[in-house]
Amino acid sequence: MTNQAPIPVIVNGAAGKMGREVVKAVAQAPDLNLLGAIDHSPEHQGKDAGELAGLSEALEVPITDQLEPMLGYVAGERQGPPGVIVDFTHPDSVYDNVRSAIAYGIRPVVGTTGLSPSQIENLADFAEKASTGCLIIPNFSIGMVLLQQAAITASQYFDHVEIIELHHNQKADAPSGTAIQTAQLLAELGKTFNPAIVEETEKIPGARGSLAGEGIRIHSVRLPGLIAHQEVIFGAPGQIYTLRHDTSDRACYMPGVLLAIRKVLQLKSLVYGLEKIL
Repeated sequence: MTNQAPIPVIVNGAAGKMGREVVKAVAQAPDLNLLGAIDHSPEHQGKDAGELAGLSEALEVPITDQLEPMLGYVAGERQGPPGVIVDFTHPDSVYDNVRSAIAYGIRPVVGTTGLSPSQIENLADFAEKASTGCLIIPNFSIGMVLLQQAAITASQYFDHVEIIELHHNQKADAPSGTAIQTAQLLAELGKTFNPAIVEETEKIPGARGSLAGEGIRIHSVRLPGLIAHQEVIFGAPGQIYTLRHDTSDRACYMPGVLLAIRKVLQLKSLVYGLEKIL
């Protein structure tokens, strides 16, 4: 590492499962400095972010629900590189969180899914006008990026494909942002999938899943015991080709999170997807 001052980092959603992992990863990275930990859970206010995340020593960074004052504090630190906020909160609040961060010159790294295409477009315009980097990453796993790349390759040879995504039952949005992104990547290839063989009738609405672009269907499963899983299933006469990615520990996302924190400082606009910065 260089002698450059560490990157100041705020974790938004710091008391959540992903937030706690991010707190640990940032605290253990020598080139990063955790300055703020935001969470709106009343029971966690004032607790030390490091202790809550399971670190052996306190970080002396208390959990607070005051996002704007924290953004202002980090923005006022003129020593060293600009600040970064990592957001793992809720679809209902992430849009406003990102706009506020950009307004203060803080670079957002967003892992929260559920933003609509129009919201992403608006944030992209706002970030570009502010010349401020922003990363929206539906999935921080390197393995998921590899799965998506393999799916793009397979799509050249298969005309039928469906996506199944499986998550824990505390996930608020469906389909997952990763499944939507996977479908978008396939839809952008200029090919329509799943040509109709018969006229289908859903006896129960939604039985065939949600219809994404170019005929691709996505099926969502929500169960306790799951973390994050995705299958992309290709079919052709006489064969099935299945790509699957399974998450067993949220620590698998941390290399991607740390990479995004470092890369977002080099950007002047919004970038969507981990594959764009690898």
